[in-house]
Amino acid sequence: MSLDDLHAKPGHLIRRCQQIAVGLFIEEATALGHDVTPVQYAAMTAIGAHPGIDATRLSELIAFDRSTLGNVIERLEAKGWIDRRPGDEDRRTKLLRLTDAGAGLLARIEPAVARAQERILAPLPPDERRAFVRMLGRIVDINNDHSRVPLGPRPRG
Repeated sequence: MSLDDLHAKPGHLIRRCQQIAVGLFIEEATALGHDVTPVQYAAMTAIGAHPGIDATRLSELIAFDRSTLGNVIERLEAKGWIDRRPGDEDRRTKLLRLTDAGAGLLARIEPAVARAQERILAPLPPDERRAFVRMLGRIVDINNDHSRVPLGPRPRG
């Protein structure tokens, strides 16, 4: 197999797209003076949408490894963007909530996130962008169970 063969494989291209997406996200966030990663953004978005969520459910909602997510949660808490409090029913469970600073950051970073998403798709003609995202979504949905961390069921409402 040649490098050309490697570079044409879907798995390799998807991995490269992910690297590029992270790079663009970091560029846009840094340009606004924000020190936040895509995973931190995803976690805060899910926590904001589901105040009082625990880390296990958060892991399912953003399809991120539970053990690695613990480090992300620690960083978010250290930056003052989330609070962790014991659960009412089970004190061992830590429930997560955005702080005012975390909610403010999410609001301020949204333009950077939007620009990163636009830049990811910019090489495609406008009429192909929706189709590309739809096809990526279909690949992810159909293959979800093959992931090391499958996306869990989405909450209703």
